[in-house]
Formats: sequence, structure tokens, C-alpha cells
Amino acid sequence: MQRTTPRIAGAWQVAGSKLSIGRWTGSAGAEGLIYTCDMSRRSLDDVSAALAQENGLVTVATQKADGRPLLSVVNAGVLRHPASGEHVVGFVVRGSSAKRRHLAERPAVAVLARRGWQWVAVEGDAELVGPLNPHPGLDAAAVAALLREIFVAAGGTHDDWSEYDRVMAVEERTAVLVTPTRIFGPG
Repeated sequence: MQRTTPRIAGAWQVAGSKLSIGRWTGSAGAEGLIYTCDMSRRSLDDVSAALAQENGLVTVATQKADGRPLLSVVNAGVLRHPASGEHVVGFVVRGSSAKRRHLAERPAVAVLARRGWQWVAVEGDAELVGPLNPHPGLDAAAVAALLREIFVAAGGTHDDWSEYDRVMAVEERTAVLVTPTRIFGPG
């Protein structure tokens, strides 16, 4: 493979990481863009900071039964797991949602928080806690408290927690707790 001079740019600095973009030409005239990025190991503190800048909005990737990804935007926050006490990324889904069904069958999930070209990603396995996915150590009151805690961690506020709890119960809302196996993004 023969590399040619980049047409777009040689290199940019992105939050202290080097991002290089160029064009390549292969055999039989094939061309394409290449890029490299020095990715730094990140922490849940970086995730919390990114979430604060985007009002808790993240992109979540789950896997459909046919292997294709399902992407959606949700509000998420960093909180302590109610049983283990470890920090996790949490978000809430409807009981009837495709996300909940996908995660119940295939718990691998990726969560991406971004603002402009700055981003941080979390990969891990999701644990579901809710009426359709009971947790042995959490009763209904503890699940309601967990849903509220995720809502607040994602930047939410509410004037009537009783009404909030009622709607969450009617919609069979489920907490999704992502225990990170990898956190990464440009340094």
C-alpha cells in the first residue's frame, strides 16, 4: 500500500491527543481515508464531566438479534451500583423498549458521551433492574429509589416524586447499570 500526501490535513491536536488524517492508494487504484488517534485510557470522572456538558445525553449502542447495532439517545449518569457500591453508568428504559429486550438477551453495551469533537466511550455489560428484571437484593421501593437516583445523576429534577414513581411503575421502567470493562476516548 502506497500512502500519498494527505489532502485534508496532516495532523490536528485534539485534547492533547494526536489525530492524523490522510489518503492512501492501494493496488488497482483503490483509495480511501486513513486516520490514527492516540487514544488515552479514561475514567468515569471523564464520563461525568462529559455528561455535565451535554445535559446527560449519550448515545447507546445495543445489538439486535440479527447482529446489527441499534443506536439511541438517552439521558445517563454515573452513580454507585446499589448492591456492589462500584461506580457504574446508569440510564433508564421503558419496559417495552427494544433496548431492554436487546440487553436482556445480549448484555454487551456501549455508551458514548460527546461534545463537539471531544468524546468518551464506555463499553461493558448491562445489568437490568426493574419490574420485568427483578434484582434479588432490591424490593420495589429500592427500585423506585434507584430510578430516581439515575434520573438525578443524569441531571434531572422533579417537583413531584410520587407522580414520577407512578409513571415509572406504569411504564415498567427499568434501570440499566453498565459496569465498565473499557473506558476510552481522545486524551
